[in-house]
Amino acid sequence: MKFALLPCAALFASHVFASVSPATDKLADYAVTHYQNAQIHTLGNMVSFPTVNKKDIDTPQNPDFIGFKSLLKMKASELGFDYQDFGHTVLIGMGEQQEKVTIVTHGDVQPADPTKWQQSPFLLDKTSEPGKLIGRGTEDDKGAIATALYAMKTLKDNNVKLNNRIELMVYLAEESDWEPLKRFMKSYHQPKYAVTIDASYPVVVAEKGWSLIAPTFTGSSPKTGVYVSELNGGAFVSQIPEDASIVLHNADETTLTKVKQNIDSLKDVHVTLTPQGDTFLINVKGESAHSSEPEAGHNAIAHLAEIFKGIDLENNSDGQAIEFINQLIGLDLYGAQFGEIAYRHDFMGPMTVAPTLLKRSENGLKLSVNLRRPVGKTEALLKSQIDTALNNWQANNNVTLNNVEIHIGTPMLLDDAPHAEALLDIFKHFTGDNDASFVSIGGGTNAKLFDNAVSFGPSMPGKKYTGHSEHEYLFGPSMPGKKYTGHSEHEYLTPEQMALNLKMYTAMMVKLGNM
Repeated sequence: MKFALLPCAALFASHVFASVSPATDKLADYAVTHYQNAQIHTLGNMVSFPTVNKKDIDTPQNPDFIGFKSLLKMKASELGFDYQDFGHTVLIGMGEQQEKVTIVTHGDVQPADPTKWQQSPFLLDKTSEPGKLIGRGTEDDKGAIATALYAMKTLKDNNVKLNNRIELMVYLAEESDWEPLKRFMKSYHQPKYAVTIDASYPVVVAEKGWSLIAPTFTGSSPKTGVYVSELNGGAFVSQIPEDASIVLHNADETTLTKVKQNIDSLKDVHVTLTPQGDTFLINVKGESAHSSEPEAGHNAIAHLAEIFKGIDLENNSDGQAIEFINQLIGLDLYGAQFGEIAYRHDFMGPMTVAPTLLKRSENGLKLSVNLRRPVGKTEALLKSQIDTALNNWQANNNVTLNNVEIHIGTPMLLDDAPHAEALLDIFKHFTGDNDASFVSIGGGTNAKLFDNAVSFGPSMPGKKYTGHSEHEYLFGPSMPGKKYTGHSEHEYLTPEQMALNLKMYTAMMVKLGNM
């Protein structure tokens, strides 16, 4: 995730908020003293449910989600909150005030490859790497849910008077399908203030739009020359792929020499070239990352294609995909080779372009290319430029793409959120970072469905975000310079970060609950 800093005055009118009061400081300390262990225990319970959505079963009928919701209902009752189940969405609330503050989270997680974890990804692993709480969903988003529950409990314990109801929203298909939430929002009364806790600190006021270009290759050839087959790579669309492989056929000495030269020129990935009879299996091991920040990883699919630069492959579906990647994407991250689609915004940064998933079916070989687009170019213009680039590539390569899926997402840039300065003040107070300002992220959260939602954590800036990874975690504020690793293969949280989040979320609820 690329963090772009924005001076406060650039987007928001000047507001003066009182610093965090001594009473709120005491509440924050109370929260950690009384509920640090409880929130970690609750996180472990949540992680134990593999809440990965499946295409063949609707979320409300999925046993894993039924179990997860039962846990949420039990915790709500135990902590003294009301609970409402709307199928794909759960609301856990405190107070009966007419106005409300909605804290937006999600309980579904991305898939996890158990072979890449030292213990089960659906077990909170406290021992493999001491000081880390490892497990799928720890950072994205179950850790934040646990923290929010105990921040609410802290206010309830201390009879904190609030002008606004606090309502924790847990959506269960954020990673796969926003349509049920869009339908729900048509009848959901917009809150006075909304905050997503599914992104990063200090305060997120801009999000790029999740977009997709997904051509399907169906070419065939006599396979008498040099050709490739069994092209494979990636785990899901929103992850920079860690693994990719291909089988090379009919390679003469000249071809093999070129392949080896190309392999030797690659950096940051590990490549193996294994003879298998008269063929060669090529495997590339990169580093996974959240696809909103492709620079945080090393794309195995893009590097695999690079191995065939300068080699004339036959025009079967696998060869077409390799040529498509090399000619239109390459190792560039920003669409510079993809016709005229590249652009950037002064605050939100550049659009990013990453090949993330290869999937074979009876219809052919589908390549998913994940884009994250800022404001600054209209959807119509970008669509036209994508179409032009695709048409030119087909003409130049004598290829017909019978099916190309294109989705262009809408970016978000808020120019006024009445609670943004208050949250920034809280972040500065608890971290001591007085230079903190507003940020833009490459990822997209459910904040886009609310009138004035900003994001507040749980990932610290300048650290490797690990949500969607196979090793999900957060470092504390004293661990600068780590990469954001959401959607990567390494997801975890630290107890120190959970404690800091608990303090800040407690202060957030006190502040917004009385604004």
